[in-house]
Amino acid sequence: MHAFCNLFECLDRSSGTKARVAALAAYFSEAPAADAAWALQLLLGKRRRRLLTGRRLREVCLGAAGLPEWLFDACHAQVGDSAETIALLLPELNLPAQEPLDLPLHQWMAERLPALAALEGEAQAQAVLQIWASLPPPQVFVFNKLLSGGFRVGVSTGLVTRALAVVSELEEAELAHRLMGGFEPSAAAFTALLCPTAGSEAAPISRPYPFFLASPLEPERLQADDPAQWRAEWKWDGIRGQLIRRAGTTFLWSRGEELVNDSFPELVALGDALPDGTVLDGEVIVWPAAAERPLGFAALQRRLGRRSASRALREACPAAFVAYDLLEAGGRDQRLQPLAARLQALGQLSAAVQAGAADTIKGCLRLSAGLPLESWEALEPLRSQARQAGAEGLMLKRLDSPYLAGRKRGHWWKHKLEPMELDAVLLYAQAGSGRRANLFTDYTFGVWATAGLEPAAGSVDPEPAAGDSVRIEPSAAESRPRQLVTFAKAYSGLSDAEITALDRWIRRHTTERFGPVRAVEPLQVFTLGFEGIQRSSRHRSGVAVRFPRILRWRQDKPAAEADTLAAAEALLEDG
Repeated sequence: MHAFCNLFECLDRSSGTKARVAALAAYFSEAPAADAAWALQLLLGKRRRRLLTGRRLREVCLGAAGLPEWLFDACHAQVGDSAETIALLLPELNLPAQEPLDLPLHQWMAERLPALAALEGEAQAQAVLQIWASLPPPQVFVFNKLLSGGFRVGVSTGLVTRALAVVSELEEAELAHRLMGGFEPSAAAFTALLCPTAGSEAAPISRPYPFFLASPLEPERLQADDPAQWRAEWKWDGIRGQLIRRAGTTFLWSRGEELVNDSFPELVALGDALPDGTVLDGEVIVWPAAAERPLGFAALQRRLGRRSASRALREACPAAFVAYDLLEAGGRDQRLQPLAARLQALGQLSAAVQAGAADTIKGCLRLSAGLPLESWEALEPLRSQARQAGAEGLMLKRLDSPYLAGRKRGHWWKHKLEPMELDAVLLYAQAGSGRRANLFTDYTFGVWATAGLEPAAGSVDPEPAAGDSVRIEPSAAESRPRQLVTFAKAYSGLSDAEITALDRWIRRHTTERFGPVRAVEPLQVFTLGFEGIQRSSRHRSGVAVRFPRILRWRQDKPAAEADTLAAAEALLEDG
């Protein structure tokens, strides 16, 4: 594991792309295939089962060090990471010296860590302590991360793929395709991954294609083009997916490379009606068959992550697959065909499927219709109609574009609606983690409501007991006083300088503490941007927003002039 820990340190220190790719390529070219396979699995960020909780490791550390819990918590607050806190506290444990451990990464991952997790009680604690005493602190940190399932390193899948391309001399797109649908960490799998002669006949039938991603619109790059060369369509607010029918079996993959068959059985039934050797790219969305527009993302969330979907849930939130593209037909890869040709074939396929579809899947397959765009001047008026159509913006695609892998600028653009906005008051703050462990960077915001508002049924405020705290302010415009009710949490959008200044303010204006959470004087106003709003029992206000972030710190605006719950509810019709 020594070489992998060195790679981790190098990646953690480096910020330049070239340096990171070089470090990755050097590791993959030198590491044994079994170790390289596990390193690849970890670097790709694939979900792993947690073997031991961070709390359990904390218990073992406290038991050996004899430290009071408050002192460990204080150390953790400074460091921001349990695994690193334990590694730094090792000298305080005075553990008896052990023979140094230098096992290969694959042995740790496949044998030692699972065996350790299978132990119980004192036997497990002693085994963990023995390993801690056998490793230098940097390796203890990585060991703790691997054991607790919290291993993260700041490299993208694209960088890893680029490094593998350097080592194997294969095209990045080919490697990205081979990695889709999961990677089994073994020496044989890693060797096959980099084999120049590995053909498609060895690919599993479930394997999806790498998704082609749109870039945020750069309007100046369109001006020289004829709009007739482009296709406009709505950008739907669902989850991107690929519906695959091969060898008599259907697979529904999300863009996050999760197989979601169990969550959407009606879409699996739709896939069963497709000709063999068909792959569709599109959007999974909740859209009743007779409705003119889809339901919001909140309805889709009810379907996500379920091992089964009851009949009642399917009837309340009926899923549809809005097809964008045809990636495979008759078992042949269509991605290098121009978009116009793929769309024509998709339309013919859809008509044939709909003609023979059973009643149970009527309405499950929809095509993403093209929108009229005669001039670039018509682009903004068209985008403004997106919310009315139940979409979150526009997509623009060149009609001659192939279907590429990843984000390649110039072929597909996304032009999202401007975010909804509300001016909200900061109510609670909590420290961040990692490099921001010493700063308050997680914030909870509220809007004004008439005092005496009953909490939404089943509502749970983000902070324990904090939701019971009602802040009253008489309003000059109303005879009844008002209270601030929570509706959103956000932690992004401020500059480093603003975070530092706000942190100082929070420390000076704390009114109560609820564990790690501080309640502050309701004085600071921030403009929050968000993609949508829906009814929710998560907050006392009875509403919640999607993808909230801070747009501006309104130091010019008094808290009394922040927005109201009525203003938030008025957005529900648009959200």
